[in-house]
Amino acid sequence: MSVNKVILIGNVGRDPEVRYLDSGVAVATFPLATSERGYTLQNGTQVPERTEWHNIVLWRGLAEVAEKYVHKGDRLYIEGKIRTRSYDDQNGVKRFVTEIFADNMEMLSVRAASQVSGTQPVTNPQAGAAPQVAAQPVQPATQAEDELPF
Repeated sequence: MSVNKVILIGNVGRDPEVRYLDSGVAVATFPLATSERGYTLQNGTQVPERTEWHNIVLWRGLAEVAEKYVHKGDRLYIEGKIRTRSYDDQNGVKRFVTEIFADNMEMLSVRAASQVSGTQPVTNPQAGAAPQVAAQPVQPATQAEDELPF
């Protein structure tokens, strides 16, 4: 058995580029930056902060949600799988691109989350249906729930 699973929390590097295939399927791409904090070793050596850039690819409903609500600087939770593809550039040199094909996305920025009715994860089911952005209103606790039986 093998597993191809990636979980990222980072900041969007630029507004998503969304294109529509001839069949009407939406595809969004954008870079996501994740950073590891810098630190100091016991011997006093400073290790600087390190930022890694990831190419994110969203399909169908997730791409449409990103087109409307995701903007440069937004903080996102992305869950998906890693895919590598190759192509020949203009000089005939073989190039490789590593991308994250997202299955789930959650908007963590206050601004982005407030634009969508709720902050539940946006999921891209394998069946290709549009994602459901569920609103879960917060119900005030009743007095009975506040009182503990012990």
